[in-house]
Amino acid sequence: MDDLIKKADVLLEALPYIQRFRSSIFVVKYGGSFMDSPDAKVREGVAADVVFLEAVGVNPVVVHGGGKAITTAMGKAGITAQFVQGMRVTDGKSMEIVEDVLANVINRDIVEMIQKFGGKARSFSGKDVFQCRKLAKDGVDLGYVGEVTDVSTEAVRKCLRAQVTPVISPIGLGEDGHAYNINADVAAAKLAMAVGARRLVFMSDVAGLLRDPRNPKTLISSLHVSEVLDLKREGVVDKGMIPKVDSAVEAVHAGVRRVHFVDGRIPHSILLEIFTDKGIGTEIVK
Repeated sequence: MDDLIKKADVLLEALPYIQRFRSSIFVVKYGGSFMDSPDAKVREGVAADVVFLEAVGVNPVVVHGGGKAITTAMGKAGITAQFVQGMRVTDGKSMEIVEDVLANVINRDIVEMIQKFGGKARSFSGKDVFQCRKLAKDGVDLGYVGEVTDVSTEAVRKCLRAQVTPVISPIGLGEDGHAYNINADVAAAKLAMAVGARRLVFMSDVAGLLRDPRNPKTLISSLHVSEVLDLKREGVVDKGMIPKVDSAVEAVHAGVRRVHFVDGRIPHSILLEIFTDKGIGTEIVK
């Protein structure tokens, strides 16, 4: 009986959040090495959370990264992955691999997992959503890496009205008609701004922002956008976290109420962060 009462208490704790977020749009960026976990339960847990959001009246949108799968596929093709400030250098052959892995492996897998839990989902190529131009990065030629210039939201909104979760790959259509690789964190933030999302959740394989990356007890639970610059100067935010945090700050300034960083390896991390009083990750607020 005590266990049943505890379960009821958990539901009651979530109730005010469920009421508050009904009909809101949540953009979930699904990325990190946990995407490639051989334990299907880790990946399926994310899909279950997305279906739960659907069930309680929230409108989730999923933007996914490529994870280790792209790097692995490139390695099999004899291509060594290179990164500049978190951006993957992408030549023509690499771009073909990126498109194939994103569309035929990762996107399809996420859609099927959502459907397995009774949710509705539709696969989108990012080329139908993101327009971009070639990204110039400190004079370095990154190849087919794009910078988002516009976001087409009509098809995404049509899905949401039909209570179908869009699952979108981070590929953009360039001004030259070529496909471009877009940083998934940036893509998720641009989409969140374009659709007027209330929440943007970055899922990765870290607990959140840590003042000391070697010490999980230094988790920063809540961070004001004005504090970000100092953290970058101190090196707390560096490498792959830079595009995540920069995108989060831009999204908050554009009207997204809160941006969350959560560890996708923790079961039901989205629900624990959004529907509990304490949360488990880092939130960035204005």
